[in-house]
Amino acid sequence: MAFYFVLSFVSINFAVMKHSKEEKLKAFERLLDIQERLRKECPWDRKQTFESLRPNTIEEVYELADAIMHDDHKEICKELGDVMEHVVLYSIMGEETGDFDIADVCNHQSDKLMFRHDFIDWGNSNTSGSDPKWYVTDSNLTINSKGQVVYKDEVDENNDPIPTTDTEVESSWEKRKQKERDGNKTVLSGVPSSLPSIIKAYRIQDKARNVGFDWENRDDVWAKVREELGELETELKKDDKENSTKELGDFIFSVVNAARLYHLSPDNALEETNKKFIYRFTYIEQEAERQGKSISDLTLAQMDELWDKAKELEKENGSSK
Repeated sequence: MAFYFVLSFVSINFAVMKHSKEEKLKAFERLLDIQERLRKECPWDRKQTFESLRPNTIEEVYELADAIMHDDHKEICKELGDVMEHVVLYSIMGEETGDFDIADVCNHQSDKLMFRHDFIDWGNSNTSGSDPKWYVTDSNLTINSKGQVVYKDEVDENNDPIPTTDTEVESSWEKRKQKERDGNKTVLSGVPSSLPSIIKAYRIQDKARNVGFDWENRDDVWAKVREELGELETELKKDDKENSTKELGDFIFSVVNAARLYHLSPDNALEETNKKFIYRFTYIEQEAERQGKSISDLTLAQMDELWDKAKELEKENGSSK
């Protein structure tokens, strides 16, 4: 539910969009038509399978993530197009095997969103003639008298208070996911095994938090961080690589937990530090080259001096973190 990172229940001023809904639909139809033609006429597109396209998809998502990290809206737009192209191509492949097509993908996602947002009235009671008419496509679902999307063979009217914050929505979201008959069977089974480790740790902890398994006082997490650091230091002094590795994992997990409790992204934070290190280290390399030397010719003291100069330049340029 990554879209909840930008969810807010305060007043939002939407920019006036330059395209009408009809224009947006026409643009998507154009992309679908182009991709269908490429699948028939382009040797590369024709050759692709779900398995062969997977690495490219991962690369495209990372390129989108890079654009987001750089807050480059032009690049974000371009990379979103690349990701969308993959979604369309996968859907065409699914249609070829008779398993699903782009309509199934969109309808399944729409049904899922409506089901999980049971605090929204989908009953068409508050819509005017120009508003969309809400409906579900899954034959097992219906919209009940309260405007909630539920399974036809059960009464599922949620009387919980309507969530008003993103945290409350996330908790409600996890509860609804557990009621999906074709969904994840356990709270943590929805965390992809292929996620990068730091992001996976954050998502595991966050999902546990959504069902009430969390620190009552976030300040208490620091005792756990210090405890894990102490255990790591103990194993390192023993020169026990296997146990040191385990304790290192526990320590990193506890730091990620602390970051989550303070509403910080450990992945974004580490990436900012990576970029900072790359800038400073590259500066040392460039200065060594300017002096007619290789970086390996510099002493540690000389490298430290250049490192500090790079930090000063960051401050002057306003890029210091």
